[in-house]
Amino acid sequence: MMEDSNLLENLNLHVSVDCVVFGFEFGKLNVLLIERNMQFEGKEYHDLKLPGDLVRKDEDLDTAASRVLSELTGLDKIYLKQYAAIGSPGRLKRQARDMEWLRSIAHPEEIVVTVAYYSLINIDQDKAANFTLQENARWYKISDVQELAFDHISILQQALNTLRNDLKSRPIAYELLPPKFTLGQLQQLHEVILGSELDKRNFRKKVANMPYILPVNEKQVDVSHKPARFYSFHPRIYEKTNKISF
Repeated sequence: MMEDSNLLENLNLHVSVDCVVFGFEFGKLNVLLIERNMQFEGKEYHDLKLPGDLVRKDEDLDTAASRVLSELTGLDKIYLKQYAAIGSPGRLKRQARDMEWLRSIAHPEEIVVTVAYYSLINIDQDKAANFTLQENARWYKISDVQELAFDHISILQQALNTLRNDLKSRPIAYELLPPKFTLGQLQQLHEVILGSELDKRNFRKKVANMPYILPVNEKQVDVSHKPARFYSFHPRIYEKTNKISF
C-alpha cells in the first residue's frame, strides 16, 4: 500500500499520454492495443485500449510517451509525433466500467487532458524478433478494430487521419521500405495505409515527377513474372525540392 501511495504521489492525475502505434506489414496496417481484463458488477469484461499512462511529475510529455512505448515493445528511440490534445469534460464517462477502472488511480469525475502521439514502425516478419511485447499487448489489423475503451476509438481515428495526411506530404513511406524497392511495393504501401486502391498508371505518373525517387540499375531476380526495376529514395534531393505530390 505504501508503494502504491508513493507511486500515485509521483503522478500528474490530470495529464496523460496515449500512443497510437501503427505497425506496417505488406498487405495490412496494424495497431498495437492493450487487453484490459476487469470485474464489474459481478461480470468479467475483456476489452481493448490504447497504450498510455498518466504523466509522471518528473518527466515531460515526450519522455512519458517514449516510456510507454519502450515498456510495451522494448523499443527505444522510436519517432513519435504529437498530433492532438483531448480534454473534453465528459470524455472519460462513456461507460460505467471505465469510470470504475479509473477510480483506482485517478478521479474520473475530473477532467483528464490526454496528449496523443502516433508512431509508425515496420513489423515485417523478418523484423519480428526485434519486438518484445508485453503479455497483454498485441497487434490488431486496423480494419478489425471497431470499439475501444474510453474515447480511444476517436483518438485512433484522428491518428489514422493524421498518418494518411502525413503520407501525402512527408517522406514517411520510405522509412518502411528497403533501400531498393519496386514501384509496385511503393504503391502497395500507399494503398495499405490509405485504405484504398490507387490507379497504377496515375500513381506511376506522379512518381515520375518526383526527382528524389530514382531508378537503380538493377532488377528483380528469381521471380515468376517480368522482373521489375528497383528504385531508391534520395533524402538530399528531397530536402532540396521538399515536395511530395501524392
